[in-house]
Amino acid sequence: MVYSYKPHHFEEFEEGQTFRSPGRTITETDVVMHAATTSDWNELHTNEEFARERDFDGRIVHGPMTFVQAIGMVMRIGILERTAYAFLGMNYMDLPDPVRIGDTVSVDIEVAETKALESRDDVGLVVFETEMTTQEETVVFQGDLKFFVLKTDQTEFGS
Repeated sequence: MVYSYKPHHFEEFEEGQTFRSPGRTITETDVVMHAATTSDWNELHTNEEFARERDFDGRIVHGPMTFVQAIGMVMRIGILERTAYAFLGMNYMDLPDPVRIGDTVSVDIEVAETKALESRDDVGLVVFETEMTTQEETVVFQGDLKFFVLKTDQTEFGS
């Protein structure tokens, strides 16, 4: 599997290419900061006793936080450094299992699609099939992340 911090322009992506992020341990501070930033103080994330009474047997990480961490880890790989023009969204996102405080997560991505655009000569579309797993290989996020990526002759935005 390729592991690279080299930025890639649109033309350098090929369907089937794979990349893996470094790991990152999710901390108590991460959860508190996410709750404070989003005003989502749901007790499944912030009240240990309440969460223990539920099927989760303890607090879990916010679902949206899991998504945000996945995006951040894709960016951390480095392949989109200064070449990502825009995040366009997703067709699907699944959160099959929760992330817990103390889990170390990493992301695997595969280039699922590259598409030159007739309407734009500065960027192309790249779709990444993305999967985040824990240290125990439990899948906690899956989704297709769609980006506009600068073409090689575009050294800066607006060139």
